[in-house]
Amino acid sequence: MSVDIEVEENIDLLVQDLLLELKNLIIYNDDYNTFEHVIDALVKVCEHNPIQAEQCTWIIHNNGKCQVKRGIYDRLEPMCTALLDRGISATIE
Repeated sequence: MSVDIEVEENIDLLVQDLLLELKNLIIYNDDYNTFEHVIDALVKVCEHNPIQAEQCTWIIHNNGKCQVKRGIYDRLEPMCTALLDRGISATIE
């Protein structure tokens, strides 16, 4: 019985570690990028479908920023770089 509890505790700790490793890719609003440019970037870089990309773009416009992707840093970093290369303000938090 104690082995089962120990295994469950270890699994809980592993899940907690994985959740703590997850980061957010955030895009910030600016005054120079068009809706079309941001939507296109979200589709190509972040693998959003066009509707999801448009919704995120409206959130960015209205709220000043939007979490567009969640994942581990190693997966988000190339996306963030690609967005920055396109002139879009993005960070990983």
